[in-house]
Formats: sequence, structure tokens, C-alpha cells
Amino acid sequence: MGQREGDGLARLRAALDGVGVGWGEVAEYEELGGGTYNTVFRVRLAGRPGLVVKLAPASGSPGLRYERGILATEARFYALAGEVAGVETPAALPSAGGDGVSPDHLVMTECAGTPWHALGDRIGAIERAPLRRELGRWTAALHTITGDAFGYPAEPWGPLRATWREAFLEMVGAVLDDAGRFGVPLPRPAREIRGLFASRGPLLDEVTVPVLVHFDLWDGNILVDRGDGGPRLSALIDAERAFWGDPLAEFVSLALFGDIEEDDAFLGGYRSGGGPAVIDAAARERLALYRAYLYLIMWVEAVPRGFGAEHRDWLRQAVVRPLTAVLDAWAVEHRREGA
Repeated sequence: MGQREGDGLARLRAALDGVGVGWGEVAEYEELGGGTYNTVFRVRLAGRPGLVVKLAPASGSPGLRYERGILATEARFYALAGEVAGVETPAALPSAGGDGVSPDHLVMTECAGTPWHALGDRIGAIERAPLRRELGRWTAALHTITGDAFGYPAEPWGPLRATWREAFLEMVGAVLDDAGRFGVPLPRPAREIRGLFASRGPLLDEVTVPVLVHFDLWDGNILVDRGDGGPRLSALIDAERAFWGDPLAEFVSLALFGDIEEDDAFLGGYRSGGGPAVIDAAARERLALYRAYLYLIMWVEAVPRGFGAEHRDWLRQAVVRPLTAVLDAWAVEHRREGA
């Protein structure tokens, strides 16, 4: 068994105890890498299926405002997704006392498979297409889950909003405020960026039904199981960033640093699963808004998470550069419209 001393191990034991798993049932455990916010453990149990345990950062640790309560968001996502036929996710375990999910940890079932991105060239083009089609069908199924209002389920800054425009602009404003709190340099002044997003607010009024959006479906959060019958999707994981909003926003992480319109297999699967996937000029404008929001998160979080110089240099090229380009284009358009 691996050794992990101090507070992390004590919190792991407490989390397991909270769902009725005694430390004597643990055969082995290991900390999983790859995460940048929570601490994650895989736990093997004697004679029982394995578990995955997420521990939130210690109280008082720096973080973005939307990250408040996101483990409860993840648990809620899995509960809702579990009601959708054909879509596999972990199942969150309730506390032994039946009082829901703790804000500082989440215990869930372990799913078979390996994060898609870790498989590299072991998934070739011939295998990739049917997997992307299946992912499209899964995503369309998830997007049948609707709510009553818009925003982050954890309500990190208050109740959900009646309109998507109000909710989304509040989400953008919060990450811009975070940039100020952590002294993160932005491509343009925060006030100007806020105004540029607001000037495009009418585009958001096309969205009238709150849909459950994972918003982090890049290949690292898609598990693939390579069984005897060939690779298959086995689960969608890490739903911490989920919100009630525009299903089109899902396509940003699904085509991270790419263009979803070039993914014929995914779009074909999405449409065959009942998803509309109408990508017209207005949809492309909304996609640009959601991509810019995600890029803001990725850039601003680098400071509270303590990313090193090499990773921040990569972010400048992969995130800040395209974010700057789109903000510049919006600024030119805004000036032209105001002339």
C-alpha cells in the first residue's frame, strides 16, 4: 500500500468513513495525477468494486468563485446523467447519514477504462470515428436533461437566473473579478472585456431552455475501455464545471483548440441521437463567446493553482493569443457599430 502521511490521508479516511467504508476494508490506495484542483485517490477494496475519492482544496486555499461547491455539482450531474439511458458516468455515494454530499469531498464508483488522451496513437483513425459518433449520441442524450433556470448549480454567487444572458454575463464577470483578485494580466482591461461580452448579449437571448452542460468534455475526461471487442466509450467523468445553459457551449471543450464543424463523426452521432447541432452564423458567434469564457478561466486559474512558467508560456500561445484575437475583432466590430 502506498504511503501518504498527514492531512491528506486523514481526510481520505474520513471521506471513506462518511460513506460507510471502514479503513480495514481498504486493500490499497494511490493518488492519481492529472488533476489541477482537487486531490484524487483511487481506492481498491477487499472483495468490492473500487472507488475514486476527490478531496477539495483545504479551506482558505485560493480558487475561482465558480469553484465554490463544485463537488456537489459533480455529484448532481452524475445523479441526473444516471437517469439517461446509454450514458455511463460514475455514481456518487451518499453519506452514511443520508445527508447528501460533503462540500469538501466526493466518493464515487470507479469506472473501467483509460482517459482517451492517455491512449495516444493506440486509438487510430479507423477506431476514432465510431467512438466520436458514440460520443455524439451520448452528448445528445445528456442534452435532454433540462432545468428551471440558468447558471452554476452550486449557486456560488446566488440563485440561478431567469435568462441565459444574465447568467452567462455574470459568469464572465466573476472570472474577470477573479483576475483582479489574483493580479492576472488580461489582453484588455477587465472593464472593456466585460463590455465587449455585454455588447454581444442579444445573441444569448436565443437560448430559452436551460440544458445541463458538462463543459469539460475534452479527451482527458472521456474514458475508453479497450476490451476484446475493440475500444468502446466506458464513462464520462470530472463534471465539476457543469452548468445549466446553452447546449452549444458543450462543443467548445469537445473540440478543444479545434473546430467542431470539422468533426463529422461526432456531429453525425449527435444528430442521430436527436441533437439539433445547427451551426449557422449565430451559433458560431455564440461558440466564440463560450470559447472566450473558457480561455479566460484557463488563463486566470493558472495563478491560484500555481502553474509553473513552462505551462503558463504554453497558455500564452494556446489560450491568450486566440483570446486576444477574438477580443480585438469584437472591439473593431463594436466601434464600427457605434460609428
